[in-house]
Amino acid sequence: MSQRFAGCVEYRGSRYHGWQRQHHAISVQEIVENAIGRVANERITISPAGRTDTGVHAIGQVFHFDSSAIRQEFEWLRGTNTYLPSDISLHWVRPVVDEFHARYSALSRSYRYVILNRRVSPGYLDGLVTWHKDSLDTRLMQEGCRYFFGTHNFNAFRSSKCQNKNPVKTITWIDIARSGDWIWLDITANGFLHHMVRNIAGTLFEIGLGEQKPEWVGELLESRDRSKAGITAPADGLYFTNVTYHEKFTLPEPPEICRFW
Repeated sequence: MSQRFAGCVEYRGSRYHGWQRQHHAISVQEIVENAIGRVANERITISPAGRTDTGVHAIGQVFHFDSSAIRQEFEWLRGTNTYLPSDISLHWVRPVVDEFHARYSALSRSYRYVILNRRVSPGYLDGLVTWHKDSLDTRLMQEGCRYFFGTHNFNAFRSSKCQNKNPVKTITWIDIARSGDWIWLDITANGFLHHMVRNIAGTLFEIGLGEQKPEWVGELLESRDRSKAGITAPADGLYFTNVTYHEKFTLPEPPEICRFW
């Protein structure tokens, strides 16, 4: 008989072609499945809370898998991390009830978008933050954020390749903060469309530059037209930070986000 397990993984997405397993490119899913499979001594397929694109990072990506292998929690954790590369790390693994599903049981998902706003490009943080050399007015960007709160049709902020059948999502939290040259956008919703966060960030860039007014966001939501919104911001600074579930699943607290940002 098989047992369902949940796990949480963090990764630097720079050298991977996104989360989802692909035929001709390396993915995070492939690496994690192979590592867990070696511990289980059987083929493992994992299902994530959400898929991330090429270059996108994760701090609290939750997933589940089924296995007939009998292992202690510390054996899953230590064994899997032994077989993972240095840019992927497993936080925890624990048995869960069969009704748990990493994607469909999720109540909300959260992302953080990190921006370095200065004239000089990043060196040691290349690939880990998005660089914007022109000064951004975070006060204006914050005003634009308030239009995203609530339930809306986000067709104007989805990729043309998005396969999600329901463009209506509910954003429960969105905020812009700044400290010196650092800006970060935090956003939580019940679900996201393909490139939704990056398209929101690109739109807020135009507002921060003074090229558009904050109320432009409301007009874009009304239009439901992707061609009228801002650019798709780079993937470098995007982090999948957290997934929330009903307390009945008794999952561990999410990993702490780096206070450097």
